Amino acid sequence: MQISITGRHVTVTENVKAHVNDKLERSLGVFPRIESIHVILDEEKLLKVAEVVIQAANHIRVSATEKSENLYDAIDRSIEHAERQMRKQRDKIKEHHK
Repeated sequence: MQISITGRHVTVTENVKAHVNDKLERSLGVFPRIESIHVILDEEKLLKVAEVVIQAANHIRVSATEKSENLYDAIDRSIEHAERQMRKQRDKIKEHHK
């Protein structure tokens, strides 16, 4: 699983990178078919924006965007949203193959 973090108008510190990597490993480690994850951190006026784009096998692409005043909160909520979407995709595939 390849993880890349991009900051737009935001400086991505080592603490932010460690937080993102830790959260992704805990949340999305149960999905073995994930090929790459791209985390985009941005700042719009007073809000911090975190976008998570997940590319998985079988042409599955999941995108989740969250805004918050706190960057860590936006990261956590966007990863949770992406995890829910991945779980839904996995359940669709399991239902289809029954």
